[in-house]
Amino acid sequence: MATALSNYWWIMLVILCVVGYKFVLRVFFGMVIVPEDRIGLVTKKFVLFGEHTSLPDGRIIATRGEAGFQAQTLAPGLYWMKWIWQYSIDMTPFTIIPEGKIGLILSKDGKEIPTGRILARKVESDNFQDAVAFLENGGQKGRQTAFITTGSYRINTYLFDVVIAEQTKVFENMVGIVTALDGEPIPIGQIAGKFAEGHNNFQDFDQFLENGGNRGLQPQVILAGSYYLNTWGVQVEQIPMTEVPIGSVGVVISYIGEEGEDMTGESFKHGNIVAKGQRGVWMEPLGPGKYAINKYTTKLEPVPTTNLVLNWANARSESHNLDKNLSTITVRSKDGFPFNLDVAQIIHVPANEAPKVIRRFGSMNNLVSQVLEPTIGNYFRNSAQDSDVISFLSTRKERQESAKNHIRAVLDEYNVNAVDTLIGDIVPPESLMKTLTDRKIAEEEQKTYQTQKMAQEQRQGVEKETAIADMQKEIVRASQSVEIAQRTADATVKKAEGDATSLKLSVNAEAEATKMRANAEAEATKARAGAQAEATKLNASAEAERISKTGLAEAEKIMAIGKSTAESYELQVSAMGGDNFTRFKITEEIAKGNIKIIPDVLIGGSGSSDGPISGLLGLKLMEMMELNKPNTNSGSETNPTL
Repeated sequence: MATALSNYWWIMLVILCVVGYKFVLRVFFGMVIVPEDRIGLVTKKFVLFGEHTSLPDGRIIATRGEAGFQAQTLAPGLYWMKWIWQYSIDMTPFTIIPEGKIGLILSKDGKEIPTGRILARKVESDNFQDAVAFLENGGQKGRQTAFITTGSYRINTYLFDVVIAEQTKVFENMVGIVTALDGEPIPIGQIAGKFAEGHNNFQDFDQFLENGGNRGLQPQVILAGSYYLNTWGVQVEQIPMTEVPIGSVGVVISYIGEEGEDMTGESFKHGNIVAKGQRGVWMEPLGPGKYAINKYTTKLEPVPTTNLVLNWANARSESHNLDKNLSTITVRSKDGFPFNLDVAQIIHVPANEAPKVIRRFGSMNNLVSQVLEPTIGNYFRNSAQDSDVISFLSTRKERQESAKNHIRAVLDEYNVNAVDTLIGDIVPPESLMKTLTDRKIAEEEQKTYQTQKMAQEQRQGVEKETAIADMQKEIVRASQSVEIAQRTADATVKKAEGDATSLKLSVNAEAEATKMRANAEAEATKARAGAQAEATKLNASAEAERISKTGLAEAEKIMAIGKSTAESYELQVSAMGGDNFTRFKITEEIAKGNIKIIPDVLIGGSGSSDGPISGLLGLKLMEMMELNKPNTNSGSETNPTL
């Protein structure tokens, strides 16, 4: 058994070498292997001989082989002669700065920072990866101005501590106000440091210090974006950008800069207005837009350049709120009545005059409170004391024009244009208001009655015209009836004339006497037709004409009858003899009148020579009397028989 083991001792040796080769190499050859994701931090335990056996006073990192923490690190790889009894190797991972972060460096060794400074100045050291170069080039202990950005670094953590910090971001529509924590003191009389160039928005803080940058508030601002800023050297406060709205200008009031020369001349005696960049009110205002204004070094006072309405009214205020403290004006009239009135004042501040207004008053609110409010209030109070309430109400237009002219003259002295002055509601005392209201109601009622009267008269006229219009058809109908009647009358006349002619011809045919009767009848018919023609409008004329024509016809008839009768009588006289005709006519007339002149007796002869003739005549006479005897059957008496 022992012999077998002795034969294989070399195998055991090989196994031990394979398993513990690193230890063997580390012990016998001083071999050190640094992995690829690590660095070796070296600590030297002792120095046997040489010049640099111990570190200088105040140092903790060895740069020349002294015992202690070594500045030189071991990068990934294979190293020899790092004996285990002399060197201690600490494998540490790389320093990794994530995306969006920065690494702030704190050095544990180096020169002392000069008095009055808080940050160590940058030295060349390959982003703090070369500790030897850092210390030999004069690197200072403490917080460093330089920093490392995103990436992996071989940092000797015996010398440097790395603090991960956020990248500085300024958001949209914001402004970064910068305060430097290191640098030269701010000059006396200033509230912010001077303007320094070349530091790339404070990202190169060493360049800022090289160019004489001051600690404290900085005049420069940084705009929206991401910045690598050393937060040990720079602090950033974000504020919104300053906006000048449309219709306004921004008057710049600078608290920093050199004293400037007044640009307004001798006519403006209310302070200096200076050029851009100097301390004071700038002569050139800023137009509408957004500006990166440092609120601690510069103030932007907005001034409306459009027409601005200010209301002296309790229940009304404009969106600009400049009139929020204004109220209805209370005045007292000449007759002792207090009453209220609302006033609106329209003003305009020219853009080129805005700096003067701000230099004089400081703000638009001060302009309103110091000038407009007392000026307008006192004017209307004084104006009211010169008049009673009724007169004030009745002369409102004139007082408004007077107020406009007065206030315009006052505001011109303050570089403000008065566009218009308007008097709003005037509220007299309630008792007086009731009197005025009653009076006005009475006047309006009187006007109402007058209007109603005129309306009634117009209605009467309308009704009259309507009645006339309604009667127009009757008038037309009557007119047409008259015309028809006239035409009918004319036709009747014509017909009557024809009938008269026919009658006349008939009379002429029968006898000359009948001719005159026909003419008379024709004239009568003609007159009758004329009467019918004047039935409406010409009735009287037609009747007169009828009577005239009838009379004429009767006359002609009578004349014709007389003439024919005369002729007949002449013929009868010729035939019967004058005496016989006379007796005959007498007897005829007596018979017509039913006159009895002889008794009803028998006729007998008297013995005279005319006996037979007389008897015949007597018989004839009796016969004629019988023929002409009227009918007496209806009477109560009967003629006696002779």
